This record gives sequence, C-alpha cells and structure tokens, in this order.
Amino acid sequence: MEFENTLQNGVTVVVFKGLRMDAAAAPLFKSNMVDLIHQGAKRFVLDLEAVDFMDSSGLASLMSSMKTLGGSGEIAVCCLGEKVRKLFAITRLDRGVFRIFGSTAEAVTALSSTSTQG
Repeated sequence: MEFENTLQNGVTVVVFKGLRMDAAAAPLFKSNMVDLIHQGAKRFVLDLEAVDFMDSSGLASLMSSMKTLGGSGEIAVCCLGEKVRKLFAITRLDRGVFRIFGSTAEAVTALSSTSTQG
C-alpha cells in the first residue's frame, strides 16, 4: 500500500494508492499517520477512492489514528466506493466518528473552515 500525502489549505490529504486496506496494508497506513501526527498534522482527509476492500484491520488502523490524535484533531474520509461505504455504515463509523464527503475538495473545505473557527 502506498500513500500520497499533500497539504491543502492547512489540511493533510492522504490518498490511498492500493486496492486493499487489509492486514498487510494497515500497519503501513498506521505508521504513515503516526509520522504525520508527530510532525504536527492535526486535520486529515483520507481519500479512499482506490480502496475496493477494507477489513477489520483496516478499520482498526483508522481508529488507532483517531486515538493517536487524542481528540486534538479530526479525520474525515472521502470518495468511498460502495463496498467501503457499506462497511462504514454497518460499523456505524459514519455516525459521529468520521465525517464522510463525496470529494476531496468538499472535505478539505469543511476541515479548513473548522480549523479557523476557534
């Protein structure tokens, strides 16, 4: 699993380049996020457009990233395919845990406006 990390309007955008977010990819993602958080990033948009499959270890790495932020930031997800969207709904992670957006631009706009309020 590879990632492309960019900074857009004060928000770190992480674009997934692999089809699977599973036991093989989750540790790499988690390590990438921990590095970014330790470098001072607090607001993230995860672009999951390429991801066609996510299992419990993928979900656990997302939750671990939230825990690493310690309530001092936010992670939003965008561009979910049907299978991944259903997984977020089944696990109820789409209800108050992660905000879900249709596009990267929408997510960045929402998170960058959140960071300027307060």
